[in-house]
Amino acid sequence: MSTTKNYHWRIAGFYFFYYAFVGMFSPYWSLYLKSIHFDVIEIGILMSIQPVMRMIAPSIWGWLADRSGKRLLVVQVASALSALFYLGVFATTSFWGSFLVLAFMSFFWSASMPLVEATTLSYLGKNAAHYGRIRSWGSIGFILTVVGLGFAFDYVAIAWLLWAGLVCELGILVFARQLPATEVLAHHTDHQPIRQIVLQPRVLALFGACFLMSVAHGPYYTFYSIYLVEHGYSKSAVGGLWALGVICEIGVFFLMPALARRFGFTRILLVSFGAAVLRFLLIGWAVDWVVLLLFAQMLHALTFGAYHASALGLVHQFFQGKHQSRGQALYGSISYGAGGMLGGLASGPIWQHWGASALYTFSAGAALLGLLLMWWKLRNMAVNSHQP
Repeated sequence: MSTTKNYHWRIAGFYFFYYAFVGMFSPYWSLYLKSIHFDVIEIGILMSIQPVMRMIAPSIWGWLADRSGKRLLVVQVASALSALFYLGVFATTSFWGSFLVLAFMSFFWSASMPLVEATTLSYLGKNAAHYGRIRSWGSIGFILTVVGLGFAFDYVAIAWLLWAGLVCELGILVFARQLPATEVLAHHTDHQPIRQIVLQPRVLALFGACFLMSVAHGPYYTFYSIYLVEHGYSKSAVGGLWALGVICEIGVFFLMPALARRFGFTRILLVSFGAAVLRFLLIGWAVDWVVLLLFAQMLHALTFGAYHASALGLVHQFFQGKHQSRGQALYGSISYGAGGMLGGLASGPIWQHWGASALYTFSAGAALLGLLLMWWKLRNMAVNSHQP
């Protein structure tokens, strides 16, 4: 337990600044791009670069970490190069300049989190259900950034966003150097090629469902802020709505050990997908009803908080020993990478041709497909076991 006390704040600090960057980027970067006169198709493309890199980079870096056995060094190098390439945002406002800067920055930025997730779960060992208590510091970083910037941008130019991103990048770099080294314990699956684990029906179903959940969230992360501003919400109100979701997410993170013991990760995932269907329908069709929009944001506790902790827990169960880093990397690449990319790229054309209500109905449909896939292939896990 002394080890937990010694290193908890170091891991928590990394999560804090990493998700503070997300709180800067996801709600406001599209508004910044709009301020420098990019159209919705260009914004959709540029906002999809990060998911593309989250699809490509983690598998490369995860392979390197597992092959070299130097997971911590890989995180530190990736964090340094991410901060270095981020500086390019100060040098260009052209489409292709922004494209290249975001591509290089995102390639290195997206490399570190799956490796840190594997480090955190290895560090917690048998207490993996307590992951949410460390991860909640990321949510706190997100809230402080999204609320603070939301209020700030009612008074200062959106271009100040670039400096907020630099602070977050430097914070990530500092705490990457504070992370503890963790031992990867031997497991009886170490001799198996990783594809043998991936091709198990339960693993394919989980990855497929997580892919669809990220597709569903693509329009949310790409156009939600623009959508609210166009419906008359102030930037501080936009920040408040983003923050409300994450506040509820924190509550679920602290409840996850008890929820996982009571219901198991699979049941929690099924409920999370159902909540996502409802949430995106409310966003698409009830944007002018503040009470319903507030309720939709509260559902973020399920559609991200409970969903992410449960999916991560199952991935940790499926990929043990020397496959940990690549398992987490594959989860990130397929879900937040490929799924986020498809959801983001589809957002622009759907928004442009059919409008926001159709776009968020598309999100609800993707979540429904994920729910059906989970129910079809993983329901037996929910019935047979209450244990996470």
